[in-house]
Amino acid sequence: MSDSAQDKTEEPTAQKLKKARDDGQVARSTELPAAVIVIGSFVVLMLTGSWLMSRLSKVFAQGFVFERQLIEKPLLLPAHFGEHLLAAFVLVLPVVLFTMVAAIIASGMTGGYLFSFKSVMPKGSKLNPINGLKRIFGTHALVELGKAILKFMLVAGVLWWSLLVNMDGLVAIGQMGLEPALNAAGRMIMQSALWVALSLAIIALIDVPWQKHSFTKRMRMSLQEVKDEFKQMEGSPEVKAQIRRRQREMSNARMMDRVKDADVVITNPEHFAVALEYDPTGEGAPIMVAKGSDHMAALIRAEAKAHGVHLFEAPPLARAIYFTTKVEQQVPEDLYHAVAQVIAYVFSLEAASPMNPPRAKPQVQIPSSMQFNPDGQKATAQGATA
Repeated sequence: MSDSAQDKTEEPTAQKLKKARDDGQVARSTELPAAVIVIGSFVVLMLTGSWLMSRLSKVFAQGFVFERQLIEKPLLLPAHFGEHLLAAFVLVLPVVLFTMVAAIIASGMTGGYLFSFKSVMPKGSKLNPINGLKRIFGTHALVELGKAILKFMLVAGVLWWSLLVNMDGLVAIGQMGLEPALNAAGRMIMQSALWVALSLAIIALIDVPWQKHSFTKRMRMSLQEVKDEFKQMEGSPEVKAQIRRRQREMSNARMMDRVKDADVVITNPEHFAVALEYDPTGEGAPIMVAKGSDHMAALIRAEAKAHGVHLFEAPPLARAIYFTTKVEQQVPEDLYHAVAQVIAYVFSLEAASPMNPPRAKPQVQIPSSMQFNPDGQKATAQGATA
């Protein structure tokens, strides 16, 4: 069941606005482009009107001057008129081009530039007569009708007022020559265009905020819609599980890549494995670069063997490091002594030679506070020896 308009009290979310834009729905004001075009054209005419009207007057005056050849051969008249019409078109072409550019710019001033195939695709809802009646007699249609009537009355009133003001000038035009008459008409047109432009600007200033308010009102959402969208953005539990699985796989891949840099892998020997890296020139404690249990532990041992990393079997120490240390963290201070024994033994193996035999394998002991059983719970034994 769709939510009623009264239930749609929440402001539209960014996702809702994006979807509406993809569907070709944005706030649009048809009055703003009209006002911009008229005002822009008026400015152009105001700046170039005298020169333009003077040139047009000469072109039209020359068009009605007929040489003897034209009078004797009437078939040449179309070419004669066509030549002067082309000259007049070239004169007004900059104004036409400016109008086209202004129309393109103004069309994107409210909702931006947008072309959506979805907005032109046929929809069954558009063919539904009930929906059509709602669009015809709905609030939006009534507002548009009122706006059209207001615009017509305002523009008609302005033109009627302009006509009354210039009535004497219009009568006088009939007694003028062609060129002065065109100049006088141009001035009257300029005045009328100014007042029409101002009237359209007033309408646009009212229409733009109304269109934005109306669009936002149509886009409002119910509280349930906001919740549903949030759940959709968060994703279903299955998607979340896949994301977490992928994240674990990427994390494990990075961790396995660090095993080759380790100095020693301490094992359980089967259930746990932790890889340690130690920099003798630094001041920090050994760092655990990888850890795993069961299958992951087997992979760490295999990776260590493949890269010649020493394996050291010490079940209590392996469990203690596994349950107390995160990857890329230093081992706890309580395990410094035990880990130092292992590191020293491994380094002695690497430096061993016939003249310098390696150390004996140490019997590693850890504090009772660091003893864990395979389930990660603190063990009750008071000591452990590897």
